[in-house]
Amino acid sequence: MAIARTSTFAGEPVAEGQGWLGELVTALRRNPLGVASAGIIVLLALTATFADVVAPYDPLAPQPEIRLSAPSRAHPFGTDDIGRDVLSRVIYGSRISLWVGLLAVGIGTIVGMLIGLVSGYWEGRLDMMLQRIMDAIQAIPGLLLALAIVSVLRPSTTHAMIAIAIVIIPGNSRIVRGAVMSAKQNRYVEAAQAMGCRHLRIIVRHILPNVTAPILIIASIWFGNAILIEASLSFLGVGTQPPEPSWGLMLSTTGRAFFEQAPWLAVFPGLAISLAVLGFNLFGDTLRDAWDPKLRRSG
Repeated sequence: MAIARTSTFAGEPVAEGQGWLGELVTALRRNPLGVASAGIIVLLALTATFADVVAPYDPLAPQPEIRLSAPSRAHPFGTDDIGRDVLSRVIYGSRISLWVGLLAVGIGTIVGMLIGLVSGYWEGRLDMMLQRIMDAIQAIPGLLLALAIVSVLRPSTTHAMIAIAIVIIPGNSRIVRGAVMSAKQNRYVEAAQAMGCRHLRIIVRHILPNVTAPILIIASIWFGNAILIEASLSFLGVGTQPPEPSWGLMLSTTGRAFFEQAPWLAVFPGLAISLAVLGFNLFGDTLRDAWDPKLRRSG
Protein backbone atom coordinates (compact mmCIF):
# COMPACT_ATOMS: atom_id res chain seq x y z
CA MET A 1 0.00 0.00 0.00
CA ALA A 2 1.40 3.39 -0.98
CA ILE A 3 2.08 5.75 1.89
CA ALA A 4 1.24 9.43 1.45
CA ARG A 5 4.17 11.76 1.78
CA THR A 6 4.00 14.05 4.77
CA SER A 7 5.37 17.52 5.23
CA THR A 8 8.94 17.52 6.48
CA PHE A 9 8.63 19.97 9.31
CA ALA A 10 5.20 19.54 10.78
CA GLY A 11 4.06 16.12 9.69
CA GLU A 12 1.07 17.60 7.83
CA PRO A 13 -0.11 15.91 4.63
CA VAL A 14 0.85 17.64 1.42
CA ALA A 15 -1.89 18.28 -1.08
CA GLU A 16 -2.13 15.47 -3.59
CA GLY A 17 -0.37 16.23 -6.84
CA GLN A 18 1.91 18.84 -5.29
CA GLY A 19 5.58 18.03 -5.40
CA TRP A 20 8.57 19.84 -3.97
CA LEU A 21 9.24 21.45 -7.34
CA GLY A 22 5.66 22.73 -7.51
CA GLU A 23 5.92 24.16 -3.99
CA LEU A 24 9.19 25.88 -4.90
CA VAL A 25 7.74 27.38 -8.08
CA THR A 26 4.75 28.67 -6.10
CA ALA A 27 7.06 30.24 -3.51
CA LEU A 28 9.13 31.88 -6.25
CA ARG A 29 6.01 33.36 -7.81
CA ARG A 30 4.97 34.86 -4.49
CA ASN A 31 8.44 36.15 -3.62
CA PRO A 32 10.21 38.45 -6.11
CA LEU A 33 13.36 38.31 -3.96
CA GLY A 34 13.36 34.54 -4.39
CA VAL A 35 13.32 34.95 -8.17
CA ALA A 36 16.14 37.50 -7.92
CA SER A 37 18.19 35.15 -5.72
CA ALA A 38 17.71 32.28 -8.16
CA GLY A 39 18.84 34.59 -10.97
CA ILE A 40 21.97 35.56 -9.00
CA ILE A 41 22.84 31.91 -8.40
CA VAL A 42 22.32 30.98 -12.05
CA LEU A 43 24.42 33.97 -13.15
CA LEU A 44 27.25 33.02 -10.78
CA ALA A 45 27.15 29.41 -11.93
CA LEU A 46 27.24 30.35 -15.61
CA THR A 47 30.03 32.89 -14.99
CA ALA A 48 32.13 30.32 -13.15
CA THR A 49 31.49 27.60 -15.73
CA PHE A 50 32.27 29.74 -18.75
CA ALA A 51 34.95 31.97 -17.18
CA ASP A 52 37.35 31.12 -20.03
CA VAL A 53 34.84 32.53 -22.51
CA VAL A 54 33.40 35.42 -20.51
CA ALA A 55 36.62 36.91 -19.10
CA PRO A 56 38.05 39.48 -21.53
CA TYR A 57 41.68 38.99 -20.41
CA ASP A 58 43.98 36.48 -18.80
CA PRO A 59 43.52 37.06 -15.03
CA LEU A 60 47.20 36.32 -14.35
CA ALA A 61 48.77 38.29 -17.20
CA PRO A 62 50.38 41.55 -16.00
CA GLN A 63 50.45 44.71 -18.13
CA PRO A 64 52.68 47.17 -16.23
CA GLU A 65 52.04 49.97 -18.70
CA ILE A 66 48.38 50.23 -17.60
CA ARG A 67 48.80 49.54 -13.86
CA LEU A 68 46.17 51.06 -11.56
CA SER A 69 44.06 52.24 -14.49
CA ALA A 70 40.61 53.47 -13.52
CA PRO A 71 37.51 51.67 -14.85
CA SER A 72 37.11 52.29 -18.57
CA ARG A 73 35.53 50.77 -21.65
CA ALA A 74 38.56 48.54 -22.19
CA HIS A 75 38.74 47.56 -18.50
CA PRO A 76 35.28 48.02 -16.91
CA PHE A 77 36.58 47.21 -13.39
CA GLY A 78 39.98 48.86 -13.88
CA THR A 79 43.37 47.20 -13.41
CA ASP A 80 45.46 46.33 -10.36
CA ASP A 81 48.97 47.31 -9.28
CA ILE A 82 50.68 45.20 -11.97
CA GLY A 83 48.15 45.82 -14.72
CA ARG A 84 45.95 42.70 -14.42
CA ASP A 85 42.33 43.17 -15.44
CA VAL A 86 40.14 43.27 -12.30
CA LEU A 87 36.98 42.16 -14.12
CA SER A 88 38.72 39.00 -15.37
CA ARG A 89 40.04 38.28 -11.88
CA VAL A 90 36.57 38.73 -10.36
CA ILE A 91 35.11 36.37 -12.97
CA TYR A 92 37.73 33.69 -12.31
CA GLY A 93 37.35 34.29 -8.58
CA SER A 94 33.73 33.14 -8.84
CA ARG A 95 35.01 29.76 -10.01
CA ILE A 96 37.16 29.35 -6.89
CA SER A 97 34.42 30.53 -4.53
CA LEU A 98 31.69 28.32 -6.02
CA TRP A 99 33.99 25.29 -6.27
CA VAL A 100 35.06 25.59 -2.64
CA GLY A 101 31.46 26.20 -1.58
CA LEU A 102 30.15 23.23 -3.55
CA LEU A 103 32.69 20.73 -2.23
CA ALA A 104 32.75 22.04 1.34
CA VAL A 105 28.96 22.15 1.65
CA GLY A 106 28.62 18.80 -0.10
CA ILE A 107 31.06 17.06 2.25
CA GLY A 108 29.78 18.83 5.36
CA THR A 109 26.15 18.12 4.48
CA ILE A 110 26.67 14.43 3.71
CA VAL A 111 28.75 13.75 6.82
CA GLY A 112 26.42 15.81 9.02
CA MET A 113 23.40 14.02 7.56
CA LEU A 114 24.87 10.59 8.26
CA ILE A 115 25.72 11.55 11.85
CA GLY A 116 22.26 13.04 12.35
CA LEU A 117 20.53 9.96 10.92
CA VAL A 118 22.49 7.58 13.12
CA SER A 119 22.16 9.77 16.20
CA GLY A 120 18.45 10.48 15.79
CA TYR A 121 17.39 6.96 14.83
CA TRP A 122 19.25 4.91 17.43
CA GLU A 123 19.48 7.54 20.19
CA GLY A 124 20.77 6.20 23.53
CA ARG A 125 24.48 6.16 24.31
CA LEU A 126 25.50 6.43 20.68
CA ASP A 127 23.43 9.59 20.34
CA MET A 128 24.95 11.05 23.50
CA MET A 129 28.50 10.33 22.38
CA LEU A 130 28.03 11.76 18.89
CA GLN A 131 26.26 14.88 20.13
CA ARG A 132 28.93 15.61 22.73
CA ILE A 133 31.52 15.51 19.95
CA MET A 134 29.36 17.87 17.90
CA ASP A 135 29.02 20.14 20.95
CA ALA A 136 32.79 20.28 21.33
CA ILE A 137 33.27 21.28 17.69
CA GLN A 138 30.41 23.77 17.73
CA ALA A 139 31.71 25.42 20.90
CA ILE A 140 34.53 26.97 18.84
CA PRO A 141 33.53 29.91 16.60
CA GLY A 142 33.37 28.76 12.99
CA LEU A 143 35.93 31.14 11.50
CA LEU A 144 38.36 30.56 14.37
CA LEU A 145 38.04 26.79 13.98
CA ALA A 146 38.59 26.98 10.22
CA LEU A 147 41.58 29.28 10.74
CA ALA A 148 43.12 26.83 13.22
CA ILE A 149 42.59 23.82 10.95
CA VAL A 150 44.08 25.51 7.88
CA SER A 151 47.01 26.83 9.91
CA VAL A 152 47.82 23.30 11.09
CA LEU A 153 47.39 21.64 7.68
CA ARG A 154 48.99 24.33 5.46
CA PRO A 155 47.40 27.33 3.74
CA SER A 156 45.74 26.26 0.49
CA THR A 157 42.37 26.20 -1.23
CA THR A 158 41.93 22.46 -0.61
CA HIS A 159 42.65 22.74 3.10
CA ALA A 160 40.30 25.73 3.36
CA MET A 161 37.59 23.56 1.83
CA ILE A 162 38.24 20.78 4.37
CA ALA A 163 38.15 23.26 7.24
CA ILE A 164 34.84 24.75 6.07
CA ALA A 165 33.33 21.26 5.75
CA ILE A 166 34.28 20.48 9.36
CA VAL A 167 32.66 23.72 10.49
CA ILE A 168 29.43 22.79 8.68
CA ILE A 169 29.07 19.25 10.08
CA PRO A 170 27.81 19.91 13.66
CA GLY A 171 24.94 22.23 12.74
CA ASN A 172 23.75 19.95 9.96
CA SER A 173 23.86 16.88 12.20
CA ARG A 174 21.72 18.60 14.85
CA ILE A 175 19.07 19.66 12.33
CA VAL A 176 18.92 16.20 10.75
CA ARG A 177 18.82 14.55 14.18
CA GLY A 178 15.79 16.62 15.19
CA ALA A 179 14.01 15.89 11.89
CA VAL A 180 14.72 12.16 12.23
CA MET A 181 13.42 12.03 15.79
CA SER A 182 10.24 13.79 14.62
CA ALA A 183 9.81 11.47 11.61
CA LYS A 184 10.18 8.41 13.84
CA GLN A 185 6.90 9.32 15.54
CA ASN A 186 4.89 8.78 12.35
CA ARG A 187 2.64 5.75 12.44
CA TYR A 188 3.92 4.25 9.21
CA VAL A 189 7.46 4.18 10.68
CA GLU A 190 6.16 2.43 13.79
CA ALA A 191 4.24 0.02 11.55
CA ALA A 192 7.38 -0.75 9.56
CA GLN A 193 9.28 -1.42 12.77
CA ALA A 194 6.49 -3.68 14.05
CA MET A 195 6.59 -5.64 10.78
CA GLY A 196 10.28 -6.35 11.35
CA CYS A 197 11.66 -4.25 8.50
CA ARG A 198 15.41 -3.75 8.57
CA HIS A 199 16.70 -0.51 10.00
CA LEU A 200 18.38 0.47 6.73
CA ARG A 201 15.13 0.00 4.81
CA ILE A 202 13.19 2.09 7.32
CA ILE A 203 15.77 4.87 7.19
CA VAL A 204 16.00 4.94 3.38
CA ARG A 205 12.33 4.39 2.54
CA HIS A 206 10.46 6.15 5.34
CA ILE A 207 12.72 8.58 7.20
CA LEU A 208 15.22 10.00 4.72
CA PRO A 209 12.53 11.36 2.31
CA ASN A 210 11.05 13.32 5.23
CA VAL A 211 14.34 14.97 6.24
CA THR A 212 15.54 15.87 2.75
CA ALA A 213 13.87 19.30 2.70
CA PRO A 214 15.63 20.72 5.79
CA ILE A 215 18.92 19.30 4.51
CA LEU A 216 18.54 21.17 1.22
CA ILE A 217 17.48 24.38 2.96
CA ILE A 218 20.44 24.39 5.33
CA ALA A 219 22.82 23.43 2.51
CA SER A 220 21.69 26.40 0.42
CA ILE A 221 22.20 28.80 3.32
CA TRP A 222 25.55 27.26 4.22
CA PHE A 223 26.69 27.74 0.63
CA GLY A 224 26.70 31.50 1.11
CA ASN A 225 28.42 31.16 4.47
CA ALA A 226 31.06 28.88 2.93
CA ILE A 227 31.86 31.51 0.31
CA LEU A 228 32.19 34.12 3.05
CA ILE A 229 34.46 31.90 5.19
CA GLU A 230 36.66 31.08 2.20
CA ALA A 231 36.97 34.79 1.40
CA SER A 232 37.81 35.49 5.06
CA LEU A 233 40.50 32.80 5.15
CA SER A 234 42.00 34.09 1.90
CA PHE A 235 41.88 37.64 3.28
CA LEU A 236 43.84 36.46 6.33
CA GLY A 237 46.39 34.76 4.08
CA VAL A 238 45.61 31.12 4.94
CA GLY A 239 43.18 30.30 2.13
CA THR A 240 43.79 30.58 -1.59
CA GLN A 241 47.36 31.67 -2.27
CA PRO A 242 48.70 34.21 -4.80
CA PRO A 243 48.53 34.63 -7.72
CA GLU A 244 45.15 32.85 -7.88
CA PRO A 245 42.26 35.34 -8.25
CA SER A 246 40.31 34.70 -5.05
CA TRP A 247 37.87 37.43 -3.99
CA GLY A 248 39.13 37.48 -0.42
CA LEU A 249 42.76 37.52 -1.57
CA MET A 250 42.03 40.45 -3.88
CA LEU A 251 40.65 42.38 -0.91
CA SER A 252 43.62 41.50 1.27
CA THR A 253 46.46 42.34 -1.13
CA THR A 254 45.87 45.04 -3.72
CA GLY A 255 42.47 46.03 -2.34
CA ARG A 256 43.87 46.95 1.07
CA ALA A 257 47.22 48.32 -0.10
CA PHE A 258 45.83 50.66 -2.76
CA PHE A 259 42.35 51.40 -1.41
CA GLU A 260 42.79 55.18 -1.29
CA GLN A 261 44.57 55.39 -4.63
CA ALA A 262 42.46 52.80 -6.48
CA PRO A 263 39.25 51.98 -4.54
CA TRP A 264 37.91 49.80 -7.35
CA LEU A 265 40.44 47.12 -6.35
CA ALA A 266 38.42 46.51 -3.15
CA VAL A 267 34.94 47.61 -4.22
CA PHE A 268 34.34 45.08 -7.00
CA PRO A 269 35.58 41.93 -5.18
CA GLY A 270 33.60 43.08 -2.11
CA LEU A 271 30.46 43.50 -4.20
CA ALA A 272 30.96 40.02 -5.70
CA ILE A 273 31.19 38.45 -2.23
CA SER A 274 28.14 40.36 -0.99
CA LEU A 275 26.09 39.45 -4.06
CA ALA A 276 26.94 35.74 -3.82
CA VAL A 277 26.20 35.50 -0.10
CA LEU A 278 22.97 37.48 -0.47
CA GLY A 279 21.81 35.29 -3.36
CA PHE A 280 22.28 32.00 -1.52
CA ASN A 281 20.80 33.27 1.75
CA LEU A 282 17.69 34.64 0.03
CA PHE A 283 17.30 31.40 -1.93
CA GLY A 284 17.54 29.43 1.33
CA ASP A 285 14.73 31.57 2.75
CA THR A 286 12.68 30.85 -0.36
CA LEU A 287 13.18 27.10 0.06
CA ARG A 288 12.11 27.38 3.68
CA ASP A 289 8.97 29.28 2.70
CA ALA A 290 8.17 26.63 0.10
CA TRP A 291 8.72 23.54 2.23
CA ASP A 292 7.92 24.63 5.79
CA PRO A 293 4.13 24.67 6.39
CA LYS A 294 4.54 26.88 9.46
CA LEU A 295 6.16 29.63 7.36
CA ARG A 296 4.39 29.10 4.06
CA ARG A 297 2.32 32.09 3.12
CA SER A 298 -1.38 31.60 2.69
CA GLY A 299 -2.36 31.64 -0.92
